[in-house]
Amino acid sequence: MIKKYFSFIAFNLYFLVFLLNPTKFFSQCAGVDSSAPFEVCDIANSSSQAIDLFPLLGATAVPGGTWSDDDNSGGLNETTGVLNAQKILVSGLFHYTYTVEGINGCSDNSSTIEVIIGGYAGFAEKASACSDDTGFNLFQIFNGNSHLSPQSEGSWYNDTNNTPSPSVINATTFSPGTYKFTYTIAAIGSCPAVSSTGFVTIFRSPEPGKATPLILCEDSDFSIYSNLDLNDRISGEDPGGIWTDNNGVGQITFTKDHNINVQQIFDTYGIGEYLFTYTVLPTSPVCKIESAGVRIKIEKKYDFTGAKIEVKNDICESDIQTATYSATITQGVQNILNGQFYVTYNVSGPNGETKTILAGFTNGVLTFPLSSNYFRQPGSFTVRIINIEAFGSEKGCVNIINDLSDVLHVYKIPVLNGAVLTPAVTCQNKSTQAIISNASGLEDGDYSIKYNVSGSNTATGQSAAITVLGGNASFTIPSNLNSNSGNSIITITNITNAATPYCTNTANINGNLIINKLPDASNLKVEVLDDCINKPFKASVSGLGTLTDVTISYLLSGSNTAALQTISLAATNGKADFIIPAVLLPNTGPTAISIVNLVNNDNSCDVDLTTVSDAFALNPIPVAPTAADQSFCKIERATIANLVPNGSRYKWYNSSALTTPLANTYVLKTEDYWVTETSAAGCTSPATMIKVTVSDSSAPVLDADGQNFCGLENPAILDLSNNTNVASTVVWYDALSNGNLLAASTPLTDNTTYYGFDISASTNCISEDHLEVKVSLSHCDETEYETFFVPDGFSPNGDNVNDTFKILKIDFLYPNYSLEIYNRYGNVMFKGNRNKPDWDGRNLEGGGFGDGVAPNGVYFYVIHFNKDNKPPQQGHLYLNR
Repeated sequence: MIKKYFSFIAFNLYFLVFLLNPTKFFSQCAGVDSSAPFEVCDIANSSSQAIDLFPLLGATAVPGGTWSDDDNSGGLNETTGVLNAQKILVSGLFHYTYTVEGINGCSDNSSTIEVIIGGYAGFAEKASACSDDTGFNLFQIFNGNSHLSPQSEGSWYNDTNNTPSPSVINATTFSPGTYKFTYTIAAIGSCPAVSSTGFVTIFRSPEPGKATPLILCEDSDFSIYSNLDLNDRISGEDPGGIWTDNNGVGQITFTKDHNINVQQIFDTYGIGEYLFTYTVLPTSPVCKIESAGVRIKIEKKYDFTGAKIEVKNDICESDIQTATYSATITQGVQNILNGQFYVTYNVSGPNGETKTILAGFTNGVLTFPLSSNYFRQPGSFTVRIINIEAFGSEKGCVNIINDLSDVLHVYKIPVLNGAVLTPAVTCQNKSTQAIISNASGLEDGDYSIKYNVSGSNTATGQSAAITVLGGNASFTIPSNLNSNSGNSIITITNITNAATPYCTNTANINGNLIINKLPDASNLKVEVLDDCINKPFKASVSGLGTLTDVTISYLLSGSNTAALQTISLAATNGKADFIIPAVLLPNTGPTAISIVNLVNNDNSCDVDLTTVSDAFALNPIPVAPTAADQSFCKIERATIANLVPNGSRYKWYNSSALTTPLANTYVLKTEDYWVTETSAAGCTSPATMIKVTVSDSSAPVLDADGQNFCGLENPAILDLSNNTNVASTVVWYDALSNGNLLAASTPLTDNTTYYGFDISASTNCISEDHLEVKVSLSHCDETEYETFFVPDGFSPNGDNVNDTFKILKIDFLYPNYSLEIYNRYGNVMFKGNRNKPDWDGRNLEGGGFGDGVAPNGVYFYVIHFNKDNKPPQQGHLYLNR
């Protein structure tokens, strides 16, 4: 109901004020503020959609001003000043201001109208909810399509349970059934309270049950799951549901199927996760279809056989407080894909522990840090990998780890006290090994030492690297410290751990060094005889004295030079021989051999030499023969005897190794050949290589149906050539052996075989292979058949004009035809075909004439075409002698 507080009387009062006080008029151009709120109670009435606020301003209001919705009610058209109460979503008191500006004689002014919007509770109906809906909005019981939507900020009451209710209820706390709810909006002003009552029916949600996954390893015994009942993997479900195969592995084959073959899944699809869903339909469409999935996961088994772990870094005990550590695992025989893995490891020692960390493999390598708390004192600490498991694994597999471990060393300060330096024996100017033993104060590992030399040789502050294993080690004393024969003393003065250079300590252990003299080479000689180049050159060594086992080193100079060569020799009576390798003697001319070193293998002592040498000559060999590349036709069957040069002093080979000369009967091929010349002195020249080309063309290729012609067109050899792939170069013979070359104009004859060869335009060689074609002249087109004509008579009188009955062209058009000629009594006079085509007027089939001569008269013929189902043709002819 709309109540108006402005009446006609009020208007007159304002007008009177206007007359008595014009100044007041100008100050009220926007009208006056409302003295009491304007009420709109019947919100559903259509009149509430268009309430003009301008008349409420009074008679002094000047049109043309602007409106503002002060409380943002959302119902005012600020251009027209018309209020639509149905757009205001809550009941309450709202203010709307009218403002006039820029009118002459009137200062800026504004007036505010107060409007009370009464409550509207809408028209409640029915709604449905599912028992699993945790947030069902009770406003869903209102039909906004057929009724005006209710205002908000009202209150709900559960009439069924007689309790206040929120607007959004948790249906899971309700038992299935129908509940009554009332929505109420309180009174305001003179507008009364309003309410609307509706009903909500709660339907039970379907229960798909709780699924239990099946986690397996790729090496599991799948046979026990070859008939797995999926119903056994789910509990608490509603009966009557349907199983579906989410991965499409073909295990669910009909509606009620619930058994699967896991063995078959693995055999077909291998490692992976496979989902089978149990779906239960609701009793009401308001509830969702519910489902539960049984996961069958087949996990990959990781094999770390051959994998390695490296723990970094070994330190000296002095670095314990500042050192940091890490471990790196490198894959073994199995390729490990990039990804995250849980690594469980154990560290030995008093502060060790077992720990699991998450780290990633990248390109087969995984690195993780190790706490320094594990390594707080000297010792050897084993870091052992207990398990490596892929991120996301559900422990279906027991991965193969084997013994994957490494030892980290915290080294003690090295102590060499009590060690023994074993006496060593060497030669003058030779290095030697010094042996350390009984170094019980040293852990196994690498060290560096400093030592001094005294006695027959002296040196101080020398350095060497040693590797200690079980208290034993060795190091090299260089040759420059052994220049004098006799006895020397080695004294180790310092030792440092190579892994940790800060682990160092002083030492004082001694050992003897015996240095042997060098061999006597004062009478040594060498001799090499002249010979032909490429022959074995023997060097004879003498003056070795009592030496029986020696090694010599020599150089070559002159026409042939060679870097230092070394060879061991067994000497007898002070002499020994050896062969100088031919590769060292490539040139003719004078050459000298010089022995520059002699070793006594009995004590490994050697001496360098400068004056032991001999000169010898290498005779020349002939120059390489002159030979050029040569070409042949394959059909010529050329042999080595056809090559130039040739003769007894020349040898031909088909390999640069020149192993076996080729016989003169060797048939040439397209390949490389080498020829050498041997002089009278037995020296063989270098080889000359030539390229032999044995040319051949491919046999001509006949076009499809290229052997078929129509004899009516008088085809010739040229036409047959044009039906090949080499029309311009093919030649034809009438026989394969000793045949005649056929001219291009030679006519083709039916059922005759022709032999084609290709001649290369570039090599002028005829092809070795050939094309064999049997020609058929009975392939005529339709236009040729139109020329077919059967004569109507003949005169066999011996004048050589029309003496036989002949059907021209029939043998080309119908090669399998047959002809029968009858007399008027039906007797057969003649039977013909392409092999017997002409009738000479004689009775050849016993037609009743004694002398066989057919008399003049009319005869009848029948032609059987025997082609394309063409029917026989009958006709008559006249014989007139």
